[in-house]
Amino acid sequence: MGHLCFFLAGRYQYIMFLKGGLSMASILDSVDQRTQLVGENRLEILMFRLHGRQLFAINVFKVQEVVRLPALTLMPQRHPHMCGVITLRGKTIPVIDLAQAIGMRPLMQNENSTVIVTEYNRSIQAFLIGSVERIVNLNWESIQPPPLTAGRQHYLTAITRVEDAIVEIIDVEKVLAEIVPMNTKISAEKLSNPLLAKASGREVLIIDDSTVALHQLTDALGQLGITVHKATDGLKGLQQLQRWADQGEVLTDKLLMVFTDAEMPEMDGYRLTTEIRNDPRLRDLYVVMHTSLSGSFNAAMVEKVGCDNFLSKFQPDRLADVIHERLLVDEAQ
Repeated sequence: MGHLCFFLAGRYQYIMFLKGGLSMASILDSVDQRTQLVGENRLEILMFRLHGRQLFAINVFKVQEVVRLPALTLMPQRHPHMCGVITLRGKTIPVIDLAQAIGMRPLMQNENSTVIVTEYNRSIQAFLIGSVERIVNLNWESIQPPPLTAGRQHYLTAITRVEDAIVEIIDVEKVLAEIVPMNTKISAEKLSNPLLAKASGREVLIIDDSTVALHQLTDALGQLGITVHKATDGLKGLQQLQRWADQGEVLTDKLLMVFTDAEMPEMDGYRLTTEIRNDPRLRDLYVVMHTSLSGSFNAAMVEKVGCDNFLSKFQPDRLADVIHERLLVDEAQ
């Protein structure tokens, strides 16, 4: 019998992997311990298999628990990638066949089937998988963008190596966006705010490894007449800011704000924000953490590294509020 201890969504969740089964045990509140990774450019990934030997992973930040598949209720006219719904701890949770969602053959369902329950973009969903492997603590510098020739690159945000095995990190936001498309339209009520008109013609930098997130933000910001610059990871974003500064640009004049994701290859958003605050040329930039993580746990992370605001993916009206709050800062000066 092997034991594996790891954090789930800002809490300790102790999982015992038993021969032929999984059992859940004690949950300990542990935000303080989880924050030790913040600013250290580190992450923990949960590795698992779908079919065969290939390893996949998602960030442990997003995982609530791992359980045997409970009784599944089928739903009429469900999405082809949806297996049905389960009831877990009093909540009704949709179950997605992750293998099928990324273009592989569907997984077989039986009494030993396993699901990973996750939280993305303020919603709870479970992913049917083949088998769970283990948790690994890594440095973001060891996480690389997928090669252009990767067959499943459409559904990957990154790859890494663990003990010489390639691990493919799945773009869950892409998977979810294809099943339930996100609305990117800012409401007419928000757009009628006269102060928001002053955002037209301003520039922002978006730093995110997810093509879905980049598209969502770009589309919404375009409704406000804002020009968008993009970078696909924290290191590229920092280098772009440094290049502008080296060219003599006053960054607080050039950019209305910087949006950064939390999880990115090479440099995460927490380390990026720390680097921005440590550079005299960049430190006064208005930085917004834009992430599918949510709740008080991530709010604690944002406060620790010194972001100015926090935006859960994806809330177009809340985005308009964030822009409004930033413009109010200018009005007060």
